Amino acid sequence: MTDGSELPLTGRRRLYLLRHGHVDYFAPGLEDFTQVPLTEEGRSQAALAGKALAGVRFDAAFNSGLPRTAETLSIVLDQQDSALQPVSIEGFAEIRGGKVKVETPEELCARLAFSFDGADEEGASFLPGGELFADAEARIVDAYQSLITDHAWKTGILVAHEGVNRILLAHLTGGGLGALGHFEQDLCGINVLDFDVVPSGEGVEVERVILKAVNLTVHDPIKERLPRTSLEHLFGIDFGGARPRKGL
Repeated sequence: MTDGSELPLTGRRRLYLLRHGHVDYFAPGLEDFTQVPLTEEGRSQAALAGKALAGVRFDAAFNSGLPRTAETLSIVLDQQDSALQPVSIEGFAEIRGGKVKVETPEELCARLAFSFDGADEEGASFLPGGELFADAEARIVDAYQSLITDHAWKTGILVAHEGVNRILLAHLTGGGLGALGHFEQDLCGINVLDFDVVPSGEGVEVERVILKAVNLTVHDPIKERLPRTSLEHLFGIDFGGARPRKGL
């Protein structure tokens, strides 16, 4: 990463916000879900995204510090003639999930697939005992504000996670936690965000946010092969848009 000294902190700034590529949370021998690597499918998705972004000159590159985002970012940057050193920002780590007893993979998938419903309710968490959505929102918004105020870049790229991206997009559009269910983030989906940054006291602030593109998938531009949500895809299940069991 460059020190950014020649780049203005104010003016129009663009962030390419990506979700990581495909992973397999049920891979043999995997004991810590947070350390899951990309699958071959995920690496292919990242390579295609990288080719699409090959002509973009990034001044800074960020990930959440977790292997799946670091690997995705590395593959994307491999498509460029760049010596950027990625910066990990732990505030963009995925929402920490709780634990739940289920009888079938379908039930677990259902709980996850509909986990963002009711995120704005008091005490709502990502599965029982998981991180409160309100707490996750606070740290993710803090990380976003630091990204704007503490790092000098004109065009940046951030690879994060489904829940993180949903929260950030909902916050930036004023929808809050109640809007999480409306911002699907497919695997390796690309969001293009423009920020108009202006001076504020001794620092800067964002005056306006413009969503130029949301959830673009280079590997399937018109979503022809993506009728399911990303979580349904990861589990290999199709609920057809309806909850599979009352109360889940």
